Amino acid sequence: MAGWQRGGFLAERILWIAVGVVLVVAAHLLPALWRPYGWRIRAFGFLLWIGCMAATCYGHAVFFLLAQQHAGELRAEAIPAVVTTGREAPVIASDRASVVARLARVTERKCVGDCPALRIERATLAARLEALDTELGSARRQDAERDRAAAARDAAQRDPVTGASRNIDLLAGLAFAAVLEAVACFCWLLALRPAESSEANTRAAVTPVTVTSHVVTESLPEPVLTPVVDIRLTPAPGADDDVSRVEAAIAAGKLRATVNDIRKHLGCSQARAAAVRKQVAETRPA
Repeated sequence: MAGWQRGGFLAERILWIAVGVVLVVAAHLLPALWRPYGWRIRAFGFLLWIGCMAATCYGHAVFFLLAQQHAGELRAEAIPAVVTTGREAPVIASDRASVVARLARVTERKCVGDCPALRIERATLAARLEALDTELGSARRQDAERDRAAAARDAAQRDPVTGASRNIDLLAGLAFAAVLEAVACFCWLLALRPAESSEANTRAAVTPVTVTSHVVTESLPEPVLTPVVDIRLTPAPGADDDVSRVEAAIAAGKLRATVNDIRKHLGCSQARAAAVRKQVAETRPA
């Protein structure tokens, strides 16, 4: 907006806006971008940042002043104007002075006898003087009303809060712009801060915490590890008896043809029960 208000032609306004955008972006990001570099780069960047901040704040102040001026003009337009009628007070005062001079000459004129013409002239000039006094009073009241309206419009054009002069408004605008840009710079500093290293945390000593529990736990039995035996091996001696016993029990309905039931029935290992079950499945009719 400040660039648009500064320029006259469209191209000038566009260039002013572009310059303002570059200055604002530089003022925001320079403090956050020079952090990883040495003091020489930081010093040069600080000087550039001061210039960008000054130009940006001045542009903001121009916008604030123009915006306040436009607002004051709108407030001044809301005050009704005083419409004057009749002649101006200086013109009336000049005519009154002429009448007073003529009345003085007529009053000093001497006449022998009744002199009706002199009396008529005196009365006419007196009446004329009274009318001019009335007109002059009305003109002065109108002038006073016009002056009060002008003073009200001048007061409306000033800032309603400070009510100060143009210089004070400029200083207030610069201060407001500086605070605004400082907040923006600080936010960019927080947003672009370097990531904190977690190496120190990973090297920290870890203290084990011992928790004493009063709950009585039942120890679980250790699992029995049975060797895996290839069931394709030739059965050991007595295998036919085991198969016969299992087949008889299954036929009598006392045993199911499962590995667990066969292992419990024979009291053998899991692998032996699996081999017997396979032989029983091969010998039983389909």
